[in-house]
Amino acid sequence: MGKPNATSAADTPDSAVEVPVGGLLAADSPRVVRVDESHAHGLAQSGRTLPPLLVHRDTMRIIDGTHRLRAAVLRGQDTVAVTYFDGSAEDAFVLSVEANISHGLPLTHAERTAAALRILRSHPDWSDRGIAQRTGLAAKTVGALRRRAGPAPDPPGRVGQDGRIRPADPVRGREAAARLLAGRPTASLRQIAREAGIAPSTVRDVRRRIGEGADPVPAVQRRSGNAPAPPPVPARGRGQPLPVLVTSLCKDPLLRLSEAGRLLLRMLDLQVSGLRQWERIVAAIPPYRAETAAAAAAQCARDWQELSEELRRRASAQTPAPAGFPGKYRPSS
Repeated sequence: MGKPNATSAADTPDSAVEVPVGGLLAADSPRVVRVDESHAHGLAQSGRTLPPLLVHRDTMRIIDGTHRLRAAVLRGQDTVAVTYFDGSAEDAFVLSVEANISHGLPLTHAERTAAALRILRSHPDWSDRGIAQRTGLAAKTVGALRRRAGPAPDPPGRVGQDGRIRPADPVRGREAAARLLAGRPTASLRQIAREAGIAPSTVRDVRRRIGEGADPVPAVQRRSGNAPAPPPVPARGRGQPLPVLVTSLCKDPLLRLSEAGRLLLRMLDLQVSGLRQWERIVAAIPPYRAETAAAAAAQCARDWQELSEELRRRASAQTPAPAGFPGKYRPSS
């Protein structure tokens, strides 16, 4: 059973076989009360031919049909018709839950909740919607149950109702899309979405945020707890020559992809080029303009220092950058 909508009674063989009543084991059922005698007597007295029982072949345990088996016993039958399910015991339980919410006596809310918790343990890679569809609960209820169940092995993704695997952590999906967009900026939204395992609309939002110079992951998702907080960024580069630092920044695809990032790289590259011609610049300034040029250079230094401090605060706080340059940075007039 590779995907949440892959197992159903329709997946079982159509041909039924007769097996001895005594050869069947009690169902691994989500029901608290396994047999409702009044319901079983009603089936026995109906006089109609009852559908075959669904049985797990490996264990001969009933998946669907406990009341039909009881009705057969009440009728005095030695054998009963069954069809077999070939799969794991965990998948057999899921199929039992699905069968019990689709016909016969309805499951109570408590029984469906208990079944959902058990499926969450046996199939942690299934999406909330996939489990909700099988248990008759709301997807939000299943999500709350998943959180209540506590830490579990973190699967690389969750299988949706359509059988596609999507990242369990939306932060990782957005970050994957950002990397793909940086490497292949002309790729279509659908191509990026397929490779990152997220919706095309999410890819569109990631591209928009990057274009505005913002973090591709919204702050609310960074803080949601679905993903661990990113580790502190070490203050690498301090003390290194400016050309080395600028070369390192120019290799970052996310900076090259956004307009604000490209502006910063151009500003830094111009700074490097200017430093290499320091003596020529000083010699070219007329003496009567030296004081004004010195004041402008000092103001630029203060602006760069303010930008530096804002970036270091962001690195320490690990908060997403606002669109464009930090709010405190304003070029001097």
